[in-house]
Amino acid sequence: MRNTIGHNVSLTIFGESHGKAIGAVLDGMPSGIRIEDKRVEEALAKRRPRGTFSTSRVEKDEFEIVSGVFNGYTTGSPICIVIPNKDVDDSVYEEMDGRMRPSHADYTAHVKYKGFEDYRGGGHFSGRLTAAIVTAGAVAQAALDEIEIKIGTHLSKCAGLSDRGFADAEKDIDCLKNKDFPVLDDKAAEKIIKEIEKAKTNLDSVGGISETAVLNIPCGVGEPFFDSIESQLSHALFSIPAIKGVEFGAGFAIADMTGSTANDRFEYSDGRIVTKTNYSGGINGGISNGMPVTFRCAIKPTPSIGQKQDTIDIKKNENAELTIKGRHDPCIAHRVCPVIDALTAVIVCDILSQTYGLDFTRIINRGDKK
Repeated sequence: MRNTIGHNVSLTIFGESHGKAIGAVLDGMPSGIRIEDKRVEEALAKRRPRGTFSTSRVEKDEFEIVSGVFNGYTTGSPICIVIPNKDVDDSVYEEMDGRMRPSHADYTAHVKYKGFEDYRGGGHFSGRLTAAIVTAGAVAQAALDEIEIKIGTHLSKCAGLSDRGFADAEKDIDCLKNKDFPVLDDKAAEKIIKEIEKAKTNLDSVGGISETAVLNIPCGVGEPFFDSIESQLSHALFSIPAIKGVEFGAGFAIADMTGSTANDRFEYSDGRIVTKTNYSGGINGGISNGMPVTFRCAIKPTPSIGQKQDTIDIKKNENAELTIKGRHDPCIAHRVCPVIDALTAVIVCDILSQTYGLDFTRIINRGDKK
């Protein structure tokens, strides 16, 4: 099992859903980055369940930064953040032991790890570990703030209902910071929440599509072929539980365009080189072109539902039925959005360090940012 991603800036996560704690180690970050507990708290709050449309398991996420930050600033050494698990109930998983939950990692992990895996709440495969990713992302975003790189994700579609797309991306990203539910249109939020609550009433779940914009990445960043911007971001994004698809710019829709439509034509504007459209999502040849990097993620419906399902019992070696008990989200798509922001921030830091070195914030501040 490998739990580290990144080249120069690397992220390692550890822990299990119902273990004593989860956490993250972020290594390779520049020294001298101001880190406030409030920043991490606010990031975790965005991921935390709330209301009738989320799980009733509400961890307080009382994190502790145990290394790498001194007197409020990063030291340059590995940053380790630990989050205790406190709101834990093992009983329902003991009842289900042996019966494999459909579309979970129960069966595949059992085969791969020969029955030694921690199956409680999905163990190491649980979405609970995304809280650790969010803490690391808050630290990474603090570094990106110094070079004016902004990241924002909204739920563009959920339960068949759509939010509006990014218009003025910078203003929209700032707006999302103050949103409890990550959509740009408040009326869309009300309708989507009602559909999520309806799914919960029906003991079912719904999925969604997120849309992310990353602003102010300097032109010329990315390491083709195999470490292109798309390659590195996709590698990370597919590591988030429930993400089953990633597309950049116009994505699959670009296949239905002609070249004359899909080509992003260059022009000078206020002394800067920009493109008139952004169907390529700010990336050409795996390298940033200075336009916003945009991508979307397909997020599957929560596999833990209250309806009776067919499965197998590996202890009895027979077919079985299973009604999943416990505390689960009827939709996790809205809670995935801050996780996408966080992991994107970590990977962007790593990508920048590959071009500018580990002191990328100071180098870009000298005037390289466009």
